[in-house]
Amino acid sequence: MNMDTTTLLAILGMAIGTYACRLTGLMVGARLALTGRAKAALDAIPPAVLTAVIAPTLFATGWPESVAGAITILAAMRLPLLGVILTGVVSVVVLRALAG
Repeated sequence: MNMDTTTLLAILGMAIGTYACRLTGLMVGARLALTGRAKAALDAIPPAVLTAVIAPTLFATGWPESVAGAITILAAMRLPLLGVILTGVVSVVVLRALAG
């Protein structure tokens, strides 16, 4: 695989930008004193983003993904994170195989 200079510079620039954003967030976050309400709001962001990424797949594709999503949501109420991930992956693979 050949990579030209422009592509390599773009990748390096994006990597530097990504780490600069992360480091800036860590440095600023360490200096802020958050109230309980602000901390709760920030803690709600990761699940909200994950839901926004996954929900279109559950509703815009076929029934195997929708059923696997429901199974995974039920598993999330009882299992630790690794168990939920394994349940979701196995259920979507099995249901897609059954659907043909």
